[in-house]
Amino acid sequence: MSRDNYEVIIGLEVHAELSTKTKIFCSCPTEFGAAPNTHVCPICMAMPGTLPVLNEKVVEYAVKAGLATNCEISRDSKNDRKNYFYPDLPKAYQISQFDKPLCEHGYVEIDTDEGKKKIRLTRIHIEEDAGKLNHDDFGGGSLVDLNRAGVPLIEIVSEPDIRSSEEAENYLRKLKSILEYIEVSDCKMQEGSLRADVNVSVRKKGDTKLGTRTEMKNMNSFKSITRAIEYEVDRQIDVLEDGGIIEQETLRWDDVSGKTFPMRDKEDAQDYRYFPDPDLVAIKLSEEYIENIKKSLPELPESRKQRYLEEYKLSEKDANIITSSKYLSDLFEGAIKICNNPKAVNNWIISDISRILNETEMEPIEIPFDSKQLAKLVMLIDKGTISSSIAKKVLVEMFEHPRDPEDIIDEKGWVQISDEGAIKDVVLKVLEANPQSVADYKGGKDKALGYLVGQAMKETRGKANPQMLNKMFLEELKK
Repeated sequence: MSRDNYEVIIGLEVHAELSTKTKIFCSCPTEFGAAPNTHVCPICMAMPGTLPVLNEKVVEYAVKAGLATNCEISRDSKNDRKNYFYPDLPKAYQISQFDKPLCEHGYVEIDTDEGKKKIRLTRIHIEEDAGKLNHDDFGGGSLVDLNRAGVPLIEIVSEPDIRSSEEAENYLRKLKSILEYIEVSDCKMQEGSLRADVNVSVRKKGDTKLGTRTEMKNMNSFKSITRAIEYEVDRQIDVLEDGGIIEQETLRWDDVSGKTFPMRDKEDAQDYRYFPDPDLVAIKLSEEYIENIKKSLPELPESRKQRYLEEYKLSEKDANIITSSKYLSDLFEGAIKICNNPKAVNNWIISDISRILNETEMEPIEIPFDSKQLAKLVMLIDKGTISSSIAKKVLVEMFEHPRDPEDIIDEKGWVQISDEGAIKDVVLKVLEANPQSVADYKGGKDKALGYLVGQAMKETRGKANPQMLNKMFLEELKK
């Protein structure tokens, strides 16, 4: 099998739960994590005789998302019934949009090795979420929780413009970032607020006709999505190389085995028997309404990145990392307003904070301290209250047991030693204990100074002022 002979074609359907306080067609709350079936009413449970009423905020958020992704906004839209039978869909149809979506023909620009690339968007439409089945391994059955039924979603459908798992991940991260910046979704993937249906097909290089696609449903982790795409591409090429044909089907990705498994035949639009929902009026949007939403859009990631490059002289790489998440970017902006040290704040976010987020698999939204506390940490170093090495320990404490950095320093007794007499005692003690290093330094080996300073920091458990240590060691060594 040679991948070089094939072209990979990927299209993504991304579902984002909107951050409205209430559901799309009723006044039930949308909060995550409530006890099963406590955020429900006759409307979202589909009791006979109930009528839906469209939540205007849902339309506003969808239009906002459309404008932020360069879409054309429809002045005349409607809701449709999408018919299918599933235990967690109480009405046996989902209210969605078929031929008149709110937003069409947009694009999201991503960075690739070859430069900028536009991923076209077919449409963004509104719809209601289904409930959730909780499978009971012990009882052998499944229980339905309808808290999520009726939670508002936007579905963002891309054209099949994506050519690799890397491009798919870049696109998803950029889309997530945009939705966070305009504050229409919290995009918490671990809670299912952002999930993607991944459509994959392959074709021989030079072919113009698209291959048969398979779809992997409801994926909510960047890592799983890239792994699943890689596996599915290899599987499809193997089938074609062996003379087989690809079946159009819906697949389930199993993260443990690292394989896809068939679930059912893939449906086409006609299988859903769409028709306009007779209980809901058409959605007519005025020019003034759309213009007002356009004016309310905040600064978007690309614009913020450009400003950081010019105003704070950040490197392209650092600016990309910080602006990739609204929460990191807000942390950066808030901290520099207080401590006025963009370089130091940038370094903390790019190095230690990003490392801890990666190690703990936390999202930036879960950072347990705010910009004031980060600014305070930077100012404590600038004032000489703590050393940089102690500050790293303070940051770990701020993640593990969140509280004010000053309180942590007081509790742990981590205040930096800046008393000349105390530091001189340590310097003399270290020099006496390391005659070989003293001889090495005097023999022209400058690295020996670093070793001596390191020994002194060890002796004081990182609390000695490093600048004072350097200065005193040099003074003593020149005697």
